[in-house]
Amino acid sequence: MTDDALLPPMPDFDPRATRRAVRRGVARTAITVLAGLLVSVLAATVGSGMIQRRGDREQRMTDVLGTAFKIYNPSYDIEVRNRGATTPLSMSFTVAARPVRAVGGFVEGYGGAEHVVTQDFFGHVGRLPLGASAGTTLNLALMNVGTGNQPKEDSRKVLARLPEGLNALAVVEFATPLTIDELTSFTGRYKSYADKVVFERRPRSIPITWGGTTTWDRAPMPGEDDEPLKSDLANFRRWVGILKDYDDDNLRDFDLSLARLRKAVNDGLAYAYVDSLVTIGELRKIIEDPLVRTVRVADVAYDLERP
Repeated sequence: MTDDALLPPMPDFDPRATRRAVRRGVARTAITVLAGLLVSVLAATVGSGMIQRRGDREQRMTDVLGTAFKIYNPSYDIEVRNRGATTPLSMSFTVAARPVRAVGGFVEGYGGAEHVVTQDFFGHVGRLPLGASAGTTLNLALMNVGTGNQPKEDSRKVLARLPEGLNALAVVEFATPLTIDELTSFTGRYKSYADKVVFERRPRSIPITWGGTTTWDRAPMPGEDDEPLKSDLANFRRWVGILKDYDDDNLRDFDLSLARLRKAVNDGLAYAYVDSLVTIGELRKIIEDPLVRTVRVADVAYDLERP
């Protein structure tokens, strides 16, 4: 008996069964490949997200870039919103920006317009909104610090033609910079309020400012007996203290640099300050002080709630 006699007979060729078997094989292969791709994509997304969020990288992004964005936009009230989104290639956070106005006037967009700040996989910041290109009147007033534009005689004429009861948003520039103790004494003498302090003279460019909403969000809260201006400077120094040399590239995208920031906090000198609670009548007194170089009015408003 031969081996062929032991084998079962070959079935007749069935084209339909063959096609069904091929289709099942192709389907199983496609499902296997797609499942593998899905697992790879999920692994890459989750893995890259974990890499990007390693340690305190996500928190540090808002600490450094969020605060730098505030300094980059001194004419806006900035709120950093920690609703960061992480993708395989970037991390981002949202900010709400509302123009600083004289107290009492109409405010456009109560919560502020939202903007997104993005940092790529390698830690580089993306294109930034606002900045000097925003062209607000407060930006222009700050950029004029140290230029000699709008000298006292011109500013007196501006103040003279405005009703003394109007609330104003103004930049008060000093003839020579004051220490924080001297600034505290000056503002106390006139019952003025320094929303933001200008810590450098940088003609025709936006200078470094600190105060108001331009603060490090995680700075310690001041105590009841702390003087606000001294506390603000201390927090400014704490924030600059967390910056590393490798932050300099990103800071330059915000029109800043480590060298300028470190000089500003080491000197601790006030070249000017911003007051959004002052009246025109009070500015007429302030401008006559020999310590004052000039006063620049950026906005005025009637206090609609004052009798």
